[in-house]
Amino acid sequence: MPSDGVLADCRARLAFDLLGNTWNPVVLWALRHRPSRPGELRVRIGGISPKVLTETLRRLEFNGLVARRAYGGSPPRVDYELTALGRTLLPRIEAFGAWAHAHGDEVMAAQENACAATPSTAAPPSPRPPGSSA
Repeated sequence: MPSDGVLADCRARLAFDLLGNTWNPVVLWALRHRPSRPGELRVRIGGISPKVLTETLRRLEFNGLVARRAYGGSPPRVDYELTALGRTLLPRIEAFGAWAHAHGDEVMAAQENACAATPSTAAPPSPRPPGSSA
């Protein structure tokens, strides 16, 4: 990161925004082996609504990480696949997953300790930085 630049405009923030969305890395990881139709992705991922999956695929396509292919016929068919740029993120997603596997218990213990130390009516802090939008 450049020390003289504005942090809000730095490229590292771009990268963290791409991986910071809950579903972006999950969908990218689900596409790692082959192109898939949205219904296949929903089954493979689990817990994602059709609306959220569509929004995520559109966002990933907008950022050049996923390509959409439409096929004619009856009924029409659409599938999604990783682009070469999207594939460059797979090792980073795998590294985050390995970190989470190695340290997830520690993070959950810290969360439990923080919740135990606060009154039961207090909500956990937002995972988003102050001033950011959802």
